[in-house]
Amino acid sequence: MPEVLVPADRWSRWIANFAGSHGEPGLHVDGGALRGAAPDGSWFAARLPFSRAYDGPADPVVFAERVVRPPVWGVLLVRKGGFAVALVEGGVVVASKVGQRHVQGRTKAGGQSQQRFARRRANQARAAYLAAAEHAAVVLGDVPVVVAGGDRTAVEEVLADPRLGSVAVVGPWLAVPDPRRAVLDRAVLDAQALVVSVENAASG
Repeated sequence: MPEVLVPADRWSRWIANFAGSHGEPGLHVDGGALRGAAPDGSWFAARLPFSRAYDGPADPVVFAERVVRPPVWGVLLVRKGGFAVALVEGGVVVASKVGQRHVQGRTKAGGQSQQRFARRRANQARAAYLAAAEHAAVVLGDVPVVVAGGDRTAVEEVLADPRLGSVAVVGPWLAVPDPRRAVLDRAVLDAQALVVSVENAASG
């Protein structure tokens, strides 16, 4: 199901655009989300960032006002060969690190060559995850929650480090390319956005 990230200050415009395209939606609250169903069959389900459940009135304005950012939180992005991590306090990035490690791509070779290549690639990935965990432990410290993104298996490998054992991952999950500084900066903003699942009946 398509999912979009909508900054809280653009939420009213998003709702207006949805109504303009599909008709005024009927709103209700269910399962911690604000849900809307349009006359043409299109619908959306909007959730607060940081995996917070919404239990207020079916009012888009009140919903957007319920966006509450933790006092301290982090971002962790990991893909094979790259990572980015940031610590956010009071809405400001106070520490960050971006790094790359070489991990070979896949090969079409067969037999023992393929096996040796696979072992080498696995060792390179393991070293990359270890490096990412080292920096994440330094930058994040004992931060309680992070918004994560990239490759799920890679993130799990990094968070398996005992020094990060107290870190909880909260939504939304961020689909990102290889982590670079600009990608990390964008991820910090996206982590604070409303998470909207939307089904457009008109598109089939």
